[in-house]
Parts: sequence; C-alpha cells; structure tokens
Amino acid sequence: MPGISVVSPNQQELIYGLHNIKARHHGCVLTVGSFDGVHLGHQQVLQQVQAQAAALNLPSVAMIFEPQPLEFLVPDKAPARLMRFREKIQALFAAGIDRVCCLRFNHTLASLTADEFVEQVLVHKLGVRHLVVGDDFRFGSDRQGDFELLLAHGGASGFEVCSTDTFTINGERVSSTRIRQCLADGDFTLASQLLGKPYTITGHVEYGKQLGRQLGLPTANVKLHRFRSPLQGVYAVRASLPNYPNLVGAANIGLRPTVNGNDKVVLEVHLLDFNDTIYGQLLTVEFCHKLRSEKKFASLDELKQQIQMDVQSTRDYFQGIV
Repeated sequence: MPGISVVSPNQQELIYGLHNIKARHHGCVLTVGSFDGVHLGHQQVLQQVQAQAAALNLPSVAMIFEPQPLEFLVPDKAPARLMRFREKIQALFAAGIDRVCCLRFNHTLASLTADEFVEQVLVHKLGVRHLVVGDDFRFGSDRQGDFELLLAHGGASGFEVCSTDTFTINGERVSSTRIRQCLADGDFTLASQLLGKPYTITGHVEYGKQLGRQLGLPTANVKLHRFRSPLQGVYAVRASLPNYPNLVGAANIGLRPTVNGNDKVVLEVHLLDFNDTIYGQLLTVEFCHKLRSEKKFASLDELKQQIQMDVQSTRDYFQGIV
C-alpha cells in the first residue's frame, strides 16, 4: 500500500510513507513498535498514549514499520506474524488510536543513525510533544539508540519521554513472543487471555486447485499475507462468514507436502455440513484445538482417509464442549 494516506470514516488516519507526513500532522503524542497481535500489553500502552494525547489536546499516533525490521534485515530469523498488516491497522484503530504512521523499512531508513531518526522523523516530520516507549526500546542503525538518548533529545528538542509499565498476567509478562509460543504449543486458552480475544485469521476466500473437492471434502482457501505463519498443522476451528456467523470446521495450515510441497504456507478450511459457494467472501477462522501436526502421506487415498478422520475428530471435539 505504498504512497497513500487514508482517512477512515471516523477521521482515524493511516499515513503510509515518510513522504506522506504533511504539515498538518505536526504535533502529536507518539508510541513506536511492531504491535504484532495488539495484545493486552499493547493495549495498555495505547491507553497511556491516548490519555496523554487527551491531556495535551493532540492526536494519538502509533508508528509501525512495513516490512518489520527483522523481516528486512535478517529474514531467516524474523518471527512469525500474529496478524496481517490490514488486521493490525484495524486493531490499532479499534483500540482508539487517532493515526497510524507506517514507515517503509528499507535501506534508507535502516541506515539512519539514532540521532538522525530522532531529528528527521520525530522532531522535524512529526513534531512529537510526548513519546511513550518501553525502557528497553532500541532504534537507529545498529540499534544504537536507547531510552537515555531519547531523554537527552527530548530535553533539547522540547518533547517529553516516558516509559511504559510492564503488563503481566499471573506474574508473567504479556508479549507477542509468548503468544507465538502459546500458539505453537496449541494453548489457545492462554493465547486468548494474553490477546484479550480468541486468536483468529481473517481473509478472503480464493480459488485453489480444487483438490479438496475432488477428494469429496471441499476447502475454503485463504492467503495468509504474512512472512511466516505462527501455526502449522491441523485444527478444529470455528468460522464465520457475513451471512453465516456460526460455522465449525477442520483447518490445515501448512505446506501441503503430500500434494505439492513448497515453501508457501496456506490456510485451507473444510466447513462442516456446508456447501455454499463463498469465493471472494471474508472468512474469519478462530482456532480452538490442535488435532495433529502436518505430515506427508504416501498417497492421496491415505490423505483422504486422514482428512476424514480429522473431520470426525472435529465433530467429536465440538460435541464434547457443547
């Protein structure tokens, strides 16, 4: 979505790209981060930003980067995304933020020193009056910038800097990393607690290779639109469509090794007792229970038998919790 500035109906605004920061955007209360998942810890930070923005009568702004820095710098070590870009923007707006400023992370931005980033982006472009970040926040080329440097710049340039409070549940810090581990472990109950809502993936249903239909078990295919998936395997899921809010199904997230193993992870959902044509519709999938890990079968017949068992396991799971 490069080169755009979008205003939502309630005047919340997405600013994409440094060049789209205009004079009218000067003056704000800002926080900076990846905000992957927009979990309860993030929401506490965003509430702190909004409270300060209200006190100063200024817009609240969340700055994010696309791609995320590690995806650009060391893609092999970049963590899986909990949500796609569009979902993150929607979640930040739903949390009450006035503006989301998304900077394209490229060689130019990566090469800025910490001092240059503060002066060129925070002071000159955004006119930050108050900055909310964690006391372990690092930024600038080689991550040389830290909280103490921000305090020094703030004193010289006239903006205040405050740190965020650590948000914990049961004595443990809430973080995107911890949520990814919960998902990998199949602990969707704890993941939901940390997120403040069930973990879902949303996307439009697209045409696939129709293999599921040939096997007698049609699937809805959804592109993940992310660098890497935090889930891989077969799951019992709840699902919803615009006209069908209460569906259940069996979902596979993986590389489909039996069919055409490749390096592109896909989401396929077989909706139980449902045969309507839904191409192009927005499907929301809530992950409830892990049935098994993905595996390669010797034949399509073996795969079909396993899928039928997965469907029965899904029925058993939902019947057991009614």
